[in-house]
Amino acid sequence: MGNPMNTTIAGKQSCDNASNLLTVNEAKEKILDAIKPIERHEQVDIRSSLNRVLGEDIQSSINIPPYDNSAMDGYAVASSDLPDSGSCKLQLVGESFAGRPFEGEVKQGKCIRIMTGAMIPKGTNTVIMQEHVEREGKTITIPSGYKPGQNKRCAGEDMHIGQTVLTTGTVIGAAELGILASLGIAEIKVFRPIKVAFFSTGDELKDAGESLEEGQIYDSNRYTLYGMLHQMGVELLDLGIINDNREDIRKTFLSLTETESVDAIITTGGVSVGEADFIKDVLEEIGEINFWRVAIKPGKPLAIGSINNAFFFGLPGNPVSSMVTFYQFVQPALRRLAGESKTDNISFKVRCANELRKKPGRLEYQRGILQYDQDGNMVVSSSGAQGSHILTSMSNANCLIILPAECDGVKAGEYVEVQPFHGLI
Repeated sequence: MGNPMNTTIAGKQSCDNASNLLTVNEAKEKILDAIKPIERHEQVDIRSSLNRVLGEDIQSSINIPPYDNSAMDGYAVASSDLPDSGSCKLQLVGESFAGRPFEGEVKQGKCIRIMTGAMIPKGTNTVIMQEHVEREGKTITIPSGYKPGQNKRCAGEDMHIGQTVLTTGTVIGAAELGILASLGIAEIKVFRPIKVAFFSTGDELKDAGESLEEGQIYDSNRYTLYGMLHQMGVELLDLGIINDNREDIRKTFLSLTETESVDAIITTGGVSVGEADFIKDVLEEIGEINFWRVAIKPGKPLAIGSINNAFFFGLPGNPVSSMVTFYQFVQPALRRLAGESKTDNISFKVRCANELRKKPGRLEYQRGILQYDQDGNMVVSSSGAQGSHILTSMSNANCLIILPAECDGVKAGEYVEVQPFHGLI
């Protein structure tokens, strides 16, 4: 693969000097520039393609709609019969239903009863709403005020022959399934799911259900990683907890890349500069790594690299830091690796309901709650304490509040940028 990240940030640089740190945008750009989509595809029926990534462009071989049809129930008339003022009478000579069109041509002074979706008969080009028509037997009276072509859906108005309607890298959702079905397409080519291995490191960690001894804690990061990865639809390989042992970590990495053929490896913890943080040392020996310090809070230390053909992402050990760095750096990278063409997360600005504290220097992601105030305006407020170890404030939140590096705090009523969890998590 070669080194995916060609700029190394020395691990001994000061954590407190923002000038030594990569900006969040610089880190994102370096990661995304290095990653190319996997070159593996499979043919699946369209229902099985839901939430998968399209591996080919889809062109329309037919017009949608395939013929001019009515947008509502009413009467099909010729625009030449439309009155300029007052009203006029027309003779009803037939009916056109969806799937049972009127055969023949409608002459001047005549009209056809037509239903929504039914083919527009020859000789007509306008539909008068049934509510606007007075009918007596086989005669209708239509008012003035209608324009030629009103209430008519034209052939190819949605999709036309030769049009590229879906492009490679599109995630197939409900609307895309409908497009494929409307074109009569039964199978498509999609990218194969990427395979991601993950594990936690730390002698102090115990798995849920085990007994804790003095100085030990339960491993929460592996479970948040499982949740975040599972929602992305990737193939998962959970390796559990690996002790802070150089040889154990080395064997784990080699087994993943030599026998499991994973596309990416994610770890939490072990990417700091402590004496027992062996991730960096092992990767420098058997793979390629850049140990970055990013101007972000929470989550400054970040390790990015590769082992054979697998990308590596080393996330911080604090639970909120791990989640924030996953969403800002790893999730977009995995989306691109999986073939997705759109990797950005949505954000927008709203008023902040309360004061937010912040020191200038690093871009900060605070946990927030989006809701409507008593006047019906959407506002955001803090979800609670913002320590990188306080996972409950992440659970209580439904968005991240993005505060620029130069920001020195926010006053109540000021606008802030928010990144909603919906569509992100």
